[in-house]
Amino acid sequence: MGWFNTFINSSLGKKFIMALTGSFLIIFLIIHLIGNITLYFGPDAFNGYVKTLDVIKPLIRIIELVLLSAFIFHIFNGVRLWLENKQARPVTYKVNGSPENTTLFSRTMFVSGSVIFIFLVLHLGTFFWRFNVHDPQQLADSHQYYDIVVGFFQIWWYVLLYIVAMILLGFHLNHGFQSAFQTFGWNHKKYTPLIKKIGTAYAIIMAVGFASMPIYFFFFYGGNQ
Repeated sequence: MGWFNTFINSSLGKKFIMALTGSFLIIFLIIHLIGNITLYFGPDAFNGYVKTLDVIKPLIRIIELVLLSAFIFHIFNGVRLWLENKQARPVTYKVNGSPENTTLFSRTMFVSGSVIFIFLVLHLGTFFWRFNVHDPQQLADSHQYYDIVVGFFQIWWYVLLYIVAMILLGFHLNHGFQSAFQTFGWNHKKYTPLIKKIGTAYAIIMAVGFASMPIYFFFFYGGNQ
């Protein structure tokens, strides 16, 4: 297994793990957004969706562990790559350097990733915790998951943080989507422009799709907390 350790600790190996875990998370976000869209169809639709997940809870727990592993590896290798790039960057970078050779999305990957991580911790501490661990109002026990979500989406600072995080998620996904294809070697001058357009479209759909929910519920229900 020496070759494997050498590979995953190499620059190429770290990028490969970033691309692999990132691809998995990209697929997860699509599924997660589709499930969350049931919020727009009212309490019965969303509560029914969450109750369906409860029926297959053992499978969901396995998926959650895989997701957690993907997040950990993605974050860990992202930080390692950022530190390596920062250390390897020449002193003259600011002079010769290179906004022309990079994009705003690539230059803000560490910042956007950091904010998303902070939001993710808060997000798990609200919805996941209330759904699965401790619910003072006992709404989860009576399967009133819709009311839990609407309650959080009426807290102005949570809605604001949610929106900012989703904007940065869009930035992160736009670059990450394209980078994954390059890392896997699936880049070609004929198809790369199309891949970039698909990546941008995907990033916009995810950012707007997720951000639209707190905006809708905050203003529709008149958040005042």
